Amino acid sequence: MAEGKGSSLVHLLVIVLGLTAFGFAIAAERRRSTATMHIDASTNKTYCVYDSDVASGYGVGAVLFALSSHSLIMGVTKCMCFGRPLSPGSNRAWTIIYFLSSWVTFLVSEACLISGARTNGYHTRYRDMIYADGFSCEALRKGVFIAGAVFVVVTTILNVYYYRYFSRATAKKVSIPAVRMAGKA
Repeated sequence: MAEGKGSSLVHLLVIVLGLTAFGFAIAAERRRSTATMHIDASTNKTYCVYDSDVASGYGVGAVLFALSSHSLIMGVTKCMCFGRPLSPGSNRAWTIIYFLSSWVTFLVSEACLISGARTNGYHTRYRDMIYADGFSCEALRKGVFIAGAVFVVVTTILNVYYYRYFSRATAKKVSIPAVRMAGKA
């Protein structure tokens, strides 16, 4: 890490993995399952027919790419807890702020994507209701994957800034005063 800039390869990989997760989340939103209600004329039972379930796979893909992006940056920086100490100053303060913010947005993005993939995959195929009043087919609410995609982008941006300030804060040598033993009196 020359001059506290960080590795360009790490920046590139974090951005590419984050944008890939964003793309998968957008694809999942566009391919959400929709349902139509049908009534069986012979038995008079109401049931739901769902189209393809490919959005759950896209949602899981978005989760995995976002997880790999976040794991990469946390592995390189050793989660800020291990490794070289951070030098005092504004770089250390910004590093801590971006670290905490990236974790919060990461957890929100993962929650949105996981719950979206799970809910999209859960379907009620048949219901044995005769003359059901107010019957509706359960489907994923619009915008869950979009929310996950937005938080993935925000997490990626915060991770890039976190890595940049972390590199600056660890570039300076921190002198830790030594404790000396007293001589014999």
